[in-house]
Amino acid sequence: MIKASYQKYILNFKQASGTSRGILKTKETWFIILNSNGKVGIGECSLFRGLSADDRLDYEEKLKWVCENINLGFEELLKQLLEFPSIQFGLEIAFRSLKSEDVFEIFPSKFTQSKDSISINGLVWMGSEAFMKQQIEDKIKAGFSCIKMKIGAIDFETECNLLKSIRASFSSKEIELRVDANGAFSVSEALDKLKTLSDFDLHSIEQPIKQGQINEMAKLCEETPLPIALDEELIGVFSVTNKRELIQTINPQFIILKPSLVGGYVGSDEWINLAEKNNVGWWITSALESNVGLNAIAQYTYLKNSKLPQGLGTGSLFTNNFDSPLQVKNGTLRYNKKIEWNFNL
Repeated sequence: MIKASYQKYILNFKQASGTSRGILKTKETWFIILNSNGKVGIGECSLFRGLSADDRLDYEEKLKWVCENINLGFEELLKQLLEFPSIQFGLEIAFRSLKSEDVFEIFPSKFTQSKDSISINGLVWMGSEAFMKQQIEDKIKAGFSCIKMKIGAIDFETECNLLKSIRASFSSKEIELRVDANGAFSVSEALDKLKTLSDFDLHSIEQPIKQGQINEMAKLCEETPLPIALDEELIGVFSVTNKRELIQTINPQFIILKPSLVGGYVGSDEWINLAEKNNVGWWITSALESNVGLNAIAQYTYLKNSKLPQGLGTGSLFTNNFDSPLQVKNGTLRYNKKIEWNFNL
């Protein structure tokens, strides 16, 4: 018999972090704790208010139901959680954790043995020009060869000048640049802005227009001078049929997978299979999880063997994150086995 409980936890940002959706100061997350025969399993359900498909009034009620019905088993519970991707993911992590020899080593690999690392992008948050410039300089000094800059909150010309200043010092072979618009561009202006951005030899732009404008996004992906990566567009698309239809209709250059937002490992695997069948590139990104969720995403990501830098460098954003073996060094995420986990709710 398995006993299950859940608990809410509020992560506090060290510094208010800007996106085109507003300023983030705190991040709500939930933990599922499983107990069976003296063993423990820990999973994180990272609810992203205003973005998650499962940002619903009955969220906690669903968590409670899962814990009360935990002995239905993983497969049966998963069927009941299709519209709750973050709970799906938390449950997947918790069950894997329960079965593992080490609570936090759920996919043993060279990564968890501290013998290999994952290449990641350095994330530059929105803010004043001076603040963004400082972050860019810090990321380059820290050894990142791929930088992702959030755009769409300050004026476009200033953002272009920041990109221009990076390119004046570093070619695309030296520093790969990605930008994330979080749906900030209007349909009417998007193509012109993409043409302007393409002058800076960017790797890609994430979600240039708001999600849900399928035909407009398809047209943009067809005409764009710059590779487009779908991000928010994948949220709330639950069935494999709808996923296939979305990819085949829009035909993007890339998709970005956030396991907490797309239904964990099962949901991510479905998207990856469809992307590869349709010659669409992909990479994996965390979505402001604590180190528990980030760890679960990183271990899964490592096994996927992608050659692209992944979006997994968010563990250091919070004042009250849990001590973990995860470390960012020289533009990579590493797992330092000498560092102990300190998971105290």
